[in-house]
Parts: sequence; structure tokens; C-alpha cells
Amino acid sequence: MMEILHFEFMQNALAAGLLTSIICGIIGTLVVVNRIVFISGGIAHASYGGVGLAFFLGLPVLPVTTAFTLGAALIMALVTLRARERADTVIGVLWASGMALGIILLDVTPGYNVDLMSYLFGSIMAVPRSDLPLMAGQAGLVLVLVITFYRGFMVMSFDEEFARSRGVPVNFLYFLLISLVGVSVVMIIRVVGLILVIALLTIPPFIAEQRTRSLGSMMTVSTLLSVAFTVSGLLLSYLTDITSGAAIIAVASVCFFLSFLLPDRRAH
Repeated sequence: MMEILHFEFMQNALAAGLLTSIICGIIGTLVVVNRIVFISGGIAHASYGGVGLAFFLGLPVLPVTTAFTLGAALIMALVTLRARERADTVIGVLWASGMALGIILLDVTPGYNVDLMSYLFGSIMAVPRSDLPLMAGQAGLVLVLVITFYRGFMVMSFDEEFARSRGVPVNFLYFLLISLVGVSVVMIIRVVGLILVIALLTIPPFIAEQRTRSLGSMMTVSTLLSVAFTVSGLLLSYLTDITSGAAIIAVASVCFFLSFLLPDRRAH
């Protein structure tokens, strides 16, 4: 099995997978405990508009998609804070609008020859080495910001009203969290595609939540699970010649259902 590591595309895929696993473990945990899975799904699908914009303008996909996704994420954050009763409707509209914009822009792009499936279901095997430094920078930025504001995130995640009463800048942290979700989503799309983003962002934290007692340990276990799912899925994809993103989520899903058979350690 070790011979597959001699291929550059597999080395790049593993590096991208490991970087993404760090993101999934950290941000996925905050997504789950703050119950913002629906918002994360909206951000993921709206990001397709950034993909279309990048190809339409002939610019690098990763930075353009990141900027576009951050814009969409901040709009969703503003709406959920200012008009919570209408948030699900607005998020749904942005979700659909982003995808529609991306498809239209790709349709009108001269010489368009992009593989749509690679963005919908992931193309980790095709991640170029030139993307890895930017992905590492994004992962590093997320890690530094979460460590810096860890105590605030922890208090906000478990009791928002208490956090406000203690002077924690909840609104600022919420905008920061949604922005980090936007950055993370762009990275995860490269691995499993925008349709499967939510699965990789939520399955490892869900399993970890059942067996940990603190936010930090939940992040750690979730990261390790993400690494295991990604590496196993990559190997499965290589051996069976199936889509890598789907293979990773298949492994994660099997473990998700098996986790219900194991005892909940928090009960002890």
C-alpha cells in the first residue's frame, strides 16, 4: 500500500486532507455546539457563485471563492442577528442564488470546460501542489484565531446570555465564527465537494461530542476522526476507483451509525 505515496497527486491529496481535517475538527465542533449547521449549509452552497465568478473573470479559484464566500457568510451572519425570525428564508434564498449565479457564470464563460462534478462532489485527487500553501495559510489562520478567542467561543457556545452578562463580545465572536466557517467551507469543498461539506463538517464533531466532556477535547477527537475518515476514504477511492469525496463521506457515515452502538461516555 505504501507505493501509492510515491505518486505526487496522492501526496497532495493527503496533505490537503490533513489540512482540511484540522479545519473540520476545530470549526466543525463550533458549528455543532452553536447549532449553526443550516447556516453552514447555506454558506457552502452559496460559495458556488464564487467558483463561477473565478472562472468567468479568469482568476485563481481559491482566493476568489474565499472572498465571495466570506461576503455571503457575513450577510447571513447579519441577517441571523438582526432578523432571526426570517433567517431561514434569507439563508435559503442566498443558498439558491449563489448556486444559480455560479451555474450562469460558468455557462457564459468562453471556452468553459470545468468539470462540474469535481466541485459538487470534490476533487481531492486533483488538488495541485500550488494550492497547498494557501490552504495551509487558511488552516493556520483559523487555528490562531480560534486559540486567541477560545475562551470567548467556549462561553458563547454553551450560554450566550451568560456570555453577554460577563461582557463577552458575542456579536463580534459570532461574526468571526461565521467568517471562519466561510473560509473553512472553501477548503472542504476541494476535498468532498459542496454537496457533501456538511457531512464532513458535522459527523466527526457529533461522534466526538458523545465521548468528550470539554470543547477542547471535542475538537481534538473530532480532528483525529476527520483524519481517519479522510485517509481511509482516500485509500478506498484509490483501490476501488470511486469518487474520492463520496468515499470519504461513506466511511464517515458508516462510523456515524456505528457510533450509536457504543456507550455514551458522558453518562459516566
